Amino acid sequence: MGKVVLVTGVAHWLGARFAGQIAGQPGVDRVVGVDAGPPPAALPFGVEYAQVDLRRPAIARVIAEHEVDTVVHLHVTSLGHGGRALVKETNVIGTMQLLGACQKAPGVRRLVVKSTTAVYGSAPRDPAVFGERMQPKALPAGGFARDAAEVEGYVRGFARRRPDVAVTVLRFANILGAHGDTPLTAYFRLPLLPTALGHDPRLQFVHEDDALEVLRLAALDAPSGTYNVAGDGVLLLSQCARRLGRPTVPLLRPALGVVGRLARQLTAPADRAFSQEQLQLLTHGRVVDTALLRGTFGYTPRWSTSEAFADFAAHVKPGPLPPARLTAVTDRLTDLLADHRPTEPEELRPR
Repeated sequence: MGKVVLVTGVAHWLGARFAGQIAGQPGVDRVVGVDAGPPPAALPFGVEYAQVDLRRPAIARVIAEHEVDTVVHLHVTSLGHGGRALVKETNVIGTMQLLGACQKAPGVRRLVVKSTTAVYGSAPRDPAVFGERMQPKALPAGGFARDAAEVEGYVRGFARRRPDVAVTVLRFANILGAHGDTPLTAYFRLPLLPTALGHDPRLQFVHEDDALEVLRLAALDAPSGTYNVAGDGVLLLSQCARRLGRPTVPLLRPALGVVGRLARQLTAPADRAFSQEQLQLLTHGRVVDTALLRGTFGYTPRWSTSEAFADFAAHVKPGPLPPARLTAVTDRLTDLLADHRPTEPEELRPR
């Protein structure tokens, strides 16, 4: 009998695409996609759908009824409706319910969890490159990064209780491509990019095709463990801005969050807000080592960081906002810059 794969988070583009991809693999008999709401469009052929809120015990029934042996947990996300509290509850409580159901299901033999390199944080004294065994200077204070760190802790506990299950945790850098829909892609689509004055952070990206391939390998028979997933090389934020043709607005850190919120309100959906962790990334950056991905896991990304960003940039609409909205943004930015411009000592002012 072939594999029966359960995929969480199929209402999101990554979950839907992965479910369709894994359904066509030799040796996979059935794919069951679950999410709290209906998927955005018809799921690919061969994928069954069960509308299940991961925070509810019903997920255990789905695993038992379908005799699931492989679980791919993609529903750890920074996006969602209902506010930050609901997103955190879904990420953390939902994962706890899922792990509890897997622990009670003797047929489960493989667990794959999508995590993020954001668990390393972004701080001025961070190492130049993070490896999987390195710990951040401090746990993330909140937001998606804190959720992911908590989820990883629960996954490690599950692995100790069920040593017979192959557990793989994939820490993805920011995923880019034609379909990317994250707070960072919303930032790059702004007509003006607010940046932290005096900082030009190093960034890494992974192309969505590489992300899907790594997930596919992990769900089939790749070695278990924790792996950083990112394309070769790095890009400076200034290089990203130039490749997009977007002007940058260097701001003092207190003003950066204010301007980010303003720009987001005018140009981006409410669930793409500037978070504290995103401000940290845009100030200090983050780079991870991928030697384990290549050596132990056995996969070398086909797209470099630069190539992944180029593909994303090719799908970003050029040009600024309509004139009226662009004027509103630039006028407000001017006011904010004036409010946060350092004042000259009185003795140095011209008389």
